[in-house]
Amino acid sequence: MISMESATSVVWGHSALELVVDVASGGPVGVRSLTAGGDRADRPRAVQPLVELLVAGQGRARVSHRFSETAVGTRMVFAGSSSGTDGKWRELHIDLRDERTGLVARTTFRSVDGIAACQITTTVTNQGQEPVLLQGLSSFAAGFGHARAEDVDLLRADSEWLGEGRWARHPLRDGALPDLGLGLHGQDGRGRVAVVSTGTWSTGTVLPTGGLVDRRTDQAWLWQVEHNGAWRWEVAERMNGVYVALLGPTDIDHQWQQRLLPGESFTSVPVSVAVSASGVDGAIAALTRHRREIVRPHRDLTALPVVFNDYMNTLMGDPTTEKLLPLIDAAADAGAEVFCVDAGWYDNGSSWWDGVGEWEPSSTRFPAGIEEVIGHIRARGMVPGLWLEPEVIGVRSPMGDRLPESAFLQRGGFRLVEHGRYHLDLRDPRAVAHLDAVVDRLVGELGVGYFKLDYNIDGGAGTDVAADSVGAGLLACNRAHLAWLDAVLDRHPGLVLENCASGAMRMDYAMLSRMQLQSTSDQQDHLRYPPIAVAAPMSVLPEQSASWAYPQPGMSAEEMAFTLCTGMLGRLYLSGRLDAMTAAQLDSVRAAVRVHQEIRADLAAAVPLWPLGLPAWDDRWLSLAMKSGDLTYLAVWRRGGDRTDVTLPLPHLRGADIELDVLHPSDLPEWTCDWDADAGVLSMTAHRVPASARLFRITRLTSPIPSPTEGFAR
Repeated sequence: MISMESATSVVWGHSALELVVDVASGGPVGVRSLTAGGDRADRPRAVQPLVELLVAGQGRARVSHRFSETAVGTRMVFAGSSSGTDGKWRELHIDLRDERTGLVARTTFRSVDGIAACQITTTVTNQGQEPVLLQGLSSFAAGFGHARAEDVDLLRADSEWLGEGRWARHPLRDGALPDLGLGLHGQDGRGRVAVVSTGTWSTGTVLPTGGLVDRRTDQAWLWQVEHNGAWRWEVAERMNGVYVALLGPTDIDHQWQQRLLPGESFTSVPVSVAVSASGVDGAIAALTRHRREIVRPHRDLTALPVVFNDYMNTLMGDPTTEKLLPLIDAAADAGAEVFCVDAGWYDNGSSWWDGVGEWEPSSTRFPAGIEEVIGHIRARGMVPGLWLEPEVIGVRSPMGDRLPESAFLQRGGFRLVEHGRYHLDLRDPRAVAHLDAVVDRLVGELGVGYFKLDYNIDGGAGTDVAADSVGAGLLACNRAHLAWLDAVLDRHPGLVLENCASGAMRMDYAMLSRMQLQSTSDQQDHLRYPPIAVAAPMSVLPEQSASWAYPQPGMSAEEMAFTLCTGMLGRLYLSGRLDAMTAAQLDSVRAAVRVHQEIRADLAAAVPLWPLGLPAWDDRWLSLAMKSGDLTYLAVWRRGGDRTDVTLPLPHLRGADIELDVLHPSDLPEWTCDWDADAGVLSMTAHRVPASARLFRITRLTSPIPSPTEGFAR
């Protein structure tokens, strides 16, 4: 649908989404509203330009470090619009032009009917007579409705190795954007909340997912920058309200400059925005459904096979035939469907970290060949998998001399070295040919059906080889890496690829739109893992979210249940010394696997809820729910403390009769539970043990009473 509501606006959308873009000649082309539809209240005209374009020699219209009011962005005028379809996607193109430079920008919105979210990119083309040097290009920039900064909360998440996805929700006025009295001064501000990721660990310090919520109206936006390299998103205040700008790499943050000769074009990184009139719960439901549309189709995303990996708290990179064979048997007996041999399978006894790159099986670890191990995995009915770190070559590896200099990231004529490894530049066809030969050999000769693709270094700002800037070199390398992944899956469509980068240091939807599951952490402490697993669905689809469950023979029954529950509302990602367990302990693991296999089809269609709000790192009680039709799967963890009771608001079930079943563990004392239908609150009392967890299934028996959706607890 596209219509000219008047001569001054373009209206586009479908049953779940409405976009209104102001296109009048007397003001900037900008988003007046982006809503879940049905809200046609009068809104002020847009003042935030749709496209922010920083160009050398043009700069900003007003000095600041913001990506608002760039000189070219403020000058761009409407040059037309068009709409169409691309398969299931509805598309809108808004065209702009700057007469002074001859730059033309096209912003494309894509959305699937019935989902309150869209994917957005901007392409800029030089139709002028002179070269231009780009220093920043927004994928999307817009004012957040007509909300005042006083009424807006910001959601953002810090992240690091072992402590991923630490979300917080704070008022914008709470230190981030103070009230500066902009109206008195008659000018927009210069400050901003800028969330910036550098290098190739796209989620190594902060997450590309963020959000805004209007506390008065419950209007909410959630967004994600879909890039496997450097990016920036920012929120700030203008005199008429709050704006959002979403970008890939920029000059000021990432040493990115891109020269455009006459006739050349450049396209920004994709971003997605989900909208809701019912708070963050509604927005994350929309973003979850949208993510399911942007991922590459693959049977793994509906089958959700249980993966056993031998690394975490188990073999820890020291696999041998002798150690693996009994572990394979135990994993098969527990119900695992994939067995992945992790790091070390290529190591002949020396330190392997800085010697990787050939990816030939070890002859000392596997005296009869790794084929014996792979064959035993297959004989026990599981898909064989291997750990692989394709983008690195160890400084001691023979491959470092066999490949040309152009196959590696470089600065000033020197190969970049990080933690004893070189970084491959997949723009070079010989680097690609090397990796293709490795993958095709392991799949074709060994029958590997699953790869854990790890990535344990950060390439830094980029490479100055064949690039206008190191940041532009890095962006081209990022895109070449995605092209390589696409080609691997084109050749081997049944192959399953796990996305891992020291756990979750590259947990973005450039990668996850291609790969089938995501390792959520390297955290080895089972008590510290739940906040990571609980927060993960803000960033990753449940069916892609693989959180480790690593039961051990030395654990108590409650501890085993605790760690198994951590992996059960996503991809059950098993490890642990199952081969050393008693029959009763292995029965407990087998029971958890059976439960997950029973509910996984529902999880692949579920949307997440957080009855206790997004978790703080030290919370004693944590909870995650997955809603799928009339079923709600609810996991609750208690991590010590004095309180043994907790109250869980479930507003989507208020007024309904329910049936509550304990799915796991079924052989331990039950928690006391009480359902208050009128309030929509479930109260629980746990037993006084150091730590415990339970997984419940709630079946709605009667229709709930309609009620406003409650927001997060924090």
